[in-house]
Amino acid sequence: MPLLQTARVGVAGLAAHRLRSLLTTLGIVFGVAAVIAMLSIGEGARRQVMAQFALLGIDNLLVVDKPPPAPDDEAQSRPFSPGLTLADAAAIREVLPGVERVVPLRIVELDVQAGRKRVSASAVGTTPDYVAVMRGRPAAGRFFTASEVDSVSRVCVLGPGLARELFLLADPLGERVKIGRDWYDVIGVMAGPPAGAGDRLEDVRDTDRDAYVPVSCALQRLPRKVGESELHRLVAQVGDTDRILETAAVLGALVARRHRGVDDHRLVIPQQLIRQQQSTQRIFSIVMGAIAGISLLVGGIGIMNIMLASVLERTREIGVRRAVGATQKDVLLQFLLEAVGVSFLGGLIGVAFGIGLAQAVARYAGWPVAIAPWSVLLAFGVSAVVGIVFGYYPARRAARMNPIDSIRYE
Repeated sequence: MPLLQTARVGVAGLAAHRLRSLLTTLGIVFGVAAVIAMLSIGEGARRQVMAQFALLGIDNLLVVDKPPPAPDDEAQSRPFSPGLTLADAAAIREVLPGVERVVPLRIVELDVQAGRKRVSASAVGTTPDYVAVMRGRPAAGRFFTASEVDSVSRVCVLGPGLARELFLLADPLGERVKIGRDWYDVIGVMAGPPAGAGDRLEDVRDTDRDAYVPVSCALQRLPRKVGESELHRLVAQVGDTDRILETAAVLGALVARRHRGVDDHRLVIPQQLIRQQQSTQRIFSIVMGAIAGISLLVGGIGIMNIMLASVLERTREIGVRRAVGATQKDVLLQFLLEAVGVSFLGGLIGVAFGIGLAQAVARYAGWPVAIAPWSVLLAFGVSAVVGIVFGYYPARRAARMNPIDSIRYE
């Protein structure tokens, strides 16, 4: 019997028992939906993590300032530490040959004004190496130079969000903005952060509304609280990422010695953070995969049971088909196609349900999701395999029935 005719007979068998076919698909629906949701959430999380660490730089080491321990009765005997300073940056450059660049960051929250427009923003004092170390680039204009840092020039580069808030659609280049109590010439506007960064980790700053100024200006002209460190961060770019942990150990020991052992800073290794994120994502994927696997197993067993019942119910039909010339292969293929059809229908509904579930998670839980085309193809492939595996035994049983006994069956 031609394959097309066999397929038509199989489809007719499914259509004759619509409700039963639909109920049979439920296990496949939930399993495929779990697969789609798992892959979408996992892919979204992976893209978000990679976008976040693109902001930190996987070959960077961060030294982050933090308040020293609260004073107590033994405060008189404690050593004094001035916190992070430019001298620390210079020492790291001199002592650690594996460090290619060191970027200081002084971050001050204040108002930035252009004309009559005033907004809250962050003034970031840094050096020209910021562009190379933090993978930033000016979308318009330029970044300030080393000579402008040395001469304490009042120039600034705006983050894209801050530029939009202050100037709307106007070109900010050549305009003047007031940062703190001083006016600065706008010489550039930075490009936006990588797409998909989303909610950021603790040490990943939102740079969209920053105003970058020479670090010399930040130290001399921006407000500074009593007891506050010169710098809030140091970012060291390591040349050999294979030795980043060794370099981190030496850098941590150097800064600790310079700070006389005072616990006023912490070392952040983005490479370790990304491994932790990947480990968490793997655990999530394993859990979701187990749920999907159990659902697909239950769905497959359901298909097998229903197909066995269908074979028993249609025993006389099978006998008649064999009597009029259908071969064992034709009967096997017919019932196998019915099983695959039921499974494929469940996969189709499951894909739609899974996409809807992923979008609901993105909307209400705020989790990042990304639906990759290959995940949809994988879901359909899995549903087809389930139909073949669990439909083969009932199909083989139907094919091996004795035609004479089948016709006599009541």
